[in-house]
Amino acid sequence: MLSGFATCPGLFYATPAEDGILSRIRIPGGIINSHQCRAIADIAEQHGGSYVDVTNRANLQVREIRTGINAEVLKHLQDMRLGSRNTVVDHIRNIMTSPTAGIDPQELIDTRPFVQSWDNYIAAHPALSALSAKFSVCFDGGGIVQVCDRLNDIAFAAVLVDSNVYFRLYLSVGAKGQPPSDMGILLPPEECLPVLEALANVYLAHSHTTSKLRLRELLNTLGCENYLQEVQQRLSFPIFYSGTREYLTPPEKGEEFSLQREGKYQHIGIHPQRQQGLFYIGVVLPLGRLESRQIRGLADLATKYGSGTLRLTPWQNLLLTDIPQQWVGDVQSEIAFLGLDSSATNIKSALVACSGKKGCAASATDTKSHALALAKYLETRVTLEHPVNIHFSGCEKSCAQHNKSDITVLGVSIEAENGTVEGYHVYVGDSKQKFGRELYKYVTFAELPVLIERMLYVYKIQRLNFNESFGEFANRYAIAQLHQLFNNNPIQNLKSKIECPTTFEMPTKYTVIPLQSSGQKQT
Repeated sequence: MLSGFATCPGLFYATPAEDGILSRIRIPGGIINSHQCRAIADIAEQHGGSYVDVTNRANLQVREIRTGINAEVLKHLQDMRLGSRNTVVDHIRNIMTSPTAGIDPQELIDTRPFVQSWDNYIAAHPALSALSAKFSVCFDGGGIVQVCDRLNDIAFAAVLVDSNVYFRLYLSVGAKGQPPSDMGILLPPEECLPVLEALANVYLAHSHTTSKLRLRELLNTLGCENYLQEVQQRLSFPIFYSGTREYLTPPEKGEEFSLQREGKYQHIGIHPQRQQGLFYIGVVLPLGRLESRQIRGLADLATKYGSGTLRLTPWQNLLLTDIPQQWVGDVQSEIAFLGLDSSATNIKSALVACSGKKGCAASATDTKSHALALAKYLETRVTLEHPVNIHFSGCEKSCAQHNKSDITVLGVSIEAENGTVEGYHVYVGDSKQKFGRELYKYVTFAELPVLIERMLYVYKIQRLNFNESFGEFANRYAIAQLHQLFNNNPIQNLKSKIECPTTFEMPTKYTVIPLQSSGQKQT
């Protein structure tokens, strides 16, 4: 039977939610086969709400569980390599890597063996269960589709130095929600796993004297240099910096990854693999949700046309891989028949939402329903050439990975004449701040779709070129200027400017006109 409720769910660690019990299935690296997909579809139908959600760590969540999953079924899932073979560490966060590992034409190294080896290590060392369940590790192979900017405690990012592949070591340090920082250490591939073991064991040693501190909290207290010195003491080889082979003290806090934006959503749509004649197709999942019939349908497509493999992504979408060129059109048609899409211009391709009120007691708003309603409103009104990242967060936690968004909406309760209504603070751009720059406060959800529509129209008119992201566009203006742009241009005027492209000038003098919302003063 399912165990007692836990803060972080696992296959064997249930978590209560408004819509029932939640169970999470770890999928190391996000790679899953057709047989596993069918087993998960059966579980979702027999025990849950007949659907699963792909998370932003490429896990799967089964929701609305109202009858216990018995020990025999759990053992069957273990035998199918769904969930850890060691139940006490099954709740530790999923191991992240690029969904295109091994098939990315530009990757420097295939990271799948690293994911498998580290997953085996976790299962073989139950003492790691004493670590925070949020302990997270990432391997990035340096290809087109990168994941090294995602929030992780430890990241290894492949780089090319003098024609040789190394991994740069990054650790989570500094403010909450800040991307991991470069430690200035280069590791040859064969040293990554021993170093990772030492990193985890030093963390574990300090966890025995604390109350499951996050690694970031430990590093902030102990200091990166002291932590890495303890790591060095556990290794039989020295860890060095760059080509000078000298030990480096950690850089100042705040040093971040630089990620080529054009690679961010390269997983959506049709793309050639490094294997000649084969392609992968990135499928858009509305907020990561898949119905049981869709899971089975995609599993059938993977078996019929590919290698029987599907890959979940940290952007809550999935890939069908290893498809011969002559079958790509047929697969696209069958994806559409399942009610899914593979276009990067789909507004849902970069739309992210946390669990919301139905899945999390901390949330102030029904984020998933609101996000889907926004997408339905926008898809017939605004045409996008590439994704705009819109993230719905129900509270101030980082579940929706808002630090990587163009537009973040943060759920709040608004006092109105007829009682409390659900609403949002709106933030834009600037990934160095927790949510971005605050643009509006206390916007009711009834007002939000029209506001976002107007913001997107202004962006399309005012951007420097097609490659400028919404976040980059927003960062070029002061907040007062953005208010002026967004508040003083009716939708019809904006639409006419799109149809007859011209740019309109920012006035040299202006008055900020707040967005009126339920009697609340806006900023």
